[in-house]
Amino acid sequence: MRIDRDGFRFLLPLLAVSGVAAWLYPLLALPPLAASAFVAWFFRDPERASPTEPGLVLSPADGRVLIAAGRRISVFMNVFDVHVCRTPIAGTVLGVRHTPGRFLAAYRDDASDCNERVEIEVGAGDDRLRFVLVAGLVARRVVCRVEAGQALLAGQRVGLMRFGSRVDIDLPAGAEPVVRRGERVVAGRTVVARRTTSAGPQGPFPI
Repeated sequence: MRIDRDGFRFLLPLLAVSGVAAWLYPLLALPPLAASAFVAWFFRDPERASPTEPGLVLSPADGRVLIAAGRRISVFMNVFDVHVCRTPIAGTVLGVRHTPGRFLAAYRDDASDCNERVEIEVGAGDDRLRFVLVAGLVARRVVCRVEAGQALLAGQRVGLMRFGSRVDIDLPAGAEPVVRRGERVVAGRTVVARRTTSAGPQGPFPI
C-alpha cells in the first residue's frame, strides 16, 4: 500500500522512537509501534481507476454524504477514511484560494463558511466546478498540491486532509446529484452527480 509523502514526517520519528525503545526494553516499543501502524494506515493512498465517461462528477473524498441537494454535495471524512482528495472532473485548474478560519466540527453546516479551507475551481469546456477542502475539529491543515493552469484527469490526486474533515462540491448547471444523504462514497471512483442537460457558457465561481 502506498503511503502519502506527508505521512513520513510523522512516521519516521515514531519508528526512530520505536527502535530506541526496543533497544532499551522491548515492551517499551509497543506503543510507538502501534502509533506508527496507525499513521501508516491513516496516510494510505491506494491506487484507483476512475471512470472517464463524459458528464460524470466523481466524489473528491472517501466518506459519508452529508448533503446531496440542489447544486451542493458535501462529504464528511472521519479519521478512519482515506484522506487523499481527488478532482471530481477532468479539466484545467482555474483558481485556488486559501481562506483562514476556525476549526469547528466538520459535520456542522456552518463549517463550510467558517472553517479553514481551500477552494479549487476546475474548468472543462463550458463547465465550471468548484470543490472546497474544509478543515475540521481535528484536521488542522489542508495540503493542496495543485495550482492554477494545471491540467487534471478525472480522479487525479489534488491534496490531503489531515485527521478528519469535509469536502464540498458546487455542481455546474445541469448536473444533478445521484447520491443520497448518509451514503458511503469513494474518492475518484463513486459517481456523485451526472450532467443531465447542456448548459451554456458559465462564468467562473467567485473564488
